[in-house]
Amino acid sequence: MEFEELLTQYNNGNISINELKRKVTFSYICNVGKNIAKLDINRNYRKGIPEVIYAANKDYLDIEKIILNILKKNKKVVVSKVKKEHIKKLINFVKKKNLYVEIGRNSSTIFLSNITKFKYYDYKIGIISGGTSDIGIAEEARLMAKAMNCDSIISYDIGIAGIHRIFPTLEKMISENVQAIVVVAGMEGALASLVCSLVNVPVIGVPTSVGYGFGSNGIAALSSMLQSCALGLTVVNIDNGIGAGSFAALLANRMSSLKKTN
Repeated sequence: MEFEELLTQYNNGNISINELKRKVTFSYICNVGKNIAKLDINRNYRKGIPEVIYAANKDYLDIEKIILNILKKNKKVVVSKVKKEHIKKLINFVKKKNLYVEIGRNSSTIFLSNITKFKYYDYKIGIISGGTSDIGIAEEARLMAKAMNCDSIISYDIGIAGIHRIFPTLEKMISENVQAIVVVAGMEGALASLVCSLVNVPVIGVPTSVGYGFGSNGIAALSSMLQSCALGLTVVNIDNGIGAGSFAALLANRMSSLKKTN
């Protein structure tokens, strides 16, 4: 349940003040199994960010249990960094539960929901990838933003090796009033600085572990983005599409909230 919906129920007299307090308390934790997980069910109320399951190094059956427990309390969940051997099993499992499921292109991130129709806020974000190899992390950012009711304009494979490809994309994104742009790039990671130098909105750089030789595994891209001369660029960790998508969506959703109050 979204926070606004919860307040609406209280204003309409459908729930009591004590029930409202119980649902938004900071100590509200859902325990799964015997020390499998302690779920932060009310994170979406406090921060506008839903619970995310980091699936790497988790046992498959534990992932199933965590998903079911989250969706008893909340409408949406994102599962990130799913092992390749678990992806097909997990998709089949959630489809049997009649859940909405979306997996990102070339991605190990899955978005699950009890609902099929999504209400987006007024403002969008832009998401750009330098190369096709970066799409999986870009899709991670897109699905995270979607879980936060934030729509995205995407454009992939427009890296600086063909710099002319970037201009139509940026023109479209700025004309549609995106509130932030996520730039996902490996190799030397220069695309984030280039984009930031051309636009008047915040840019979130995501270095990816795409590359080889000196500075491989994302080290060169991360160093390049952190050393950028372009002001207005912030940088998340290597392959952290979740962090970038959530930050960009918070910016856009914040603008939507301000628009409603004015």
